[in-house]
Amino acid sequence: MKRSVAACLLGCALCLAALSPGHAADKLRAGKSLGSLWAFLPLDVGVAEGIYARHGIDLEISALGNGGKLQQALASNSIDFGLCAGSDMAFAVKGSPVLAVAAFAEEPRSVVVITRADSPIKSVADLKGKLLAMPGTGSVAEWLVWQMAIAEGWGKTGVRTVGQGSVQANVAALLTGQVDGIVDPVEVGLKLSDEKKGKIVVRLAQYAPHFHAHIIDARKALIEENPDLVKRFLQGFFASIAYMKTHKEETSEIAMRVLHDDKSIADRTYDYEISMLSSDGRFDPQAISVLADSFVDLGMLDKKPTDDQMLTRRFVPVKF
Repeated sequence: MKRSVAACLLGCALCLAALSPGHAADKLRAGKSLGSLWAFLPLDVGVAEGIYARHGIDLEISALGNGGKLQQALASNSIDFGLCAGSDMAFAVKGSPVLAVAAFAEEPRSVVVITRADSPIKSVADLKGKLLAMPGTGSVAEWLVWQMAIAEGWGKTGVRTVGQGSVQANVAALLTGQVDGIVDPVEVGLKLSDEKKGKIVVRLAQYAPHFHAHIIDARKALIEENPDLVKRFLQGFFASIAYMKTHKEETSEIAMRVLHDDKSIADRTYDYEISMLSSDGRFDPQAISVLADSFVDLGMLDKKPTDDQMLTRRFVPVKF
């Protein structure tokens, strides 16, 4: 009897040790295609509020600058997960060793066209033939500009595009008159408007009614070798979104620190974008089909890809 009690106590002690704060967490690396994007805050919120830690994860966050650089980091095993645009699923078809494991934002509310405050461009009709800069070509920003040009009857080349490498380079090009407008996050437009340097002309979400603005990519090797780690990362990520949806003040404080926004912009961006964040990461079949068709229509791929070339549904819906 004493041996049974002792064995039971030993088992309890081992369980408590495994759950104790001293137990080593699994180190993971997550990258953002754009460091200035509000929609990518679930990474920062989850770290700041200890959410990933509660899922046994020690998370390192980096910002890569654009979708192409993010894919390079994934391919070189510099990061494990990548937050990027839905249109970046074309990279997987082209040979990037990744799959999308969850979709976390629907319509692309974050993407807008911004012009200088004194620009004669006042509406979408005035953008025909104009030069728009964005952080990187082949991005969701360029995809949406093409969709706008086609919807307005100008054809894919009805608006010219150029990649500047970063949001900061975009803004500099705009303010020095090198381009007619820029395609950037809505918070950039709000800030320039408050400073009376720029104005938001078009919100591009209207050209993508069925869409996945943002997805999470994971390295295929990690998916195959450690699916439990992928599952726990996603649980932490979507638990962070759930926290954000009920904690506006705390989320805005983190946005102010990470994105260097003032409180007014952080609060307005929260109000505008929070409802587009998914609660469980599920892929919308219609949105996936729209994206797959567009890869062909826009010349990104020769033929429509199958779902399993771009994504896996084994981890969604995410439950935490």
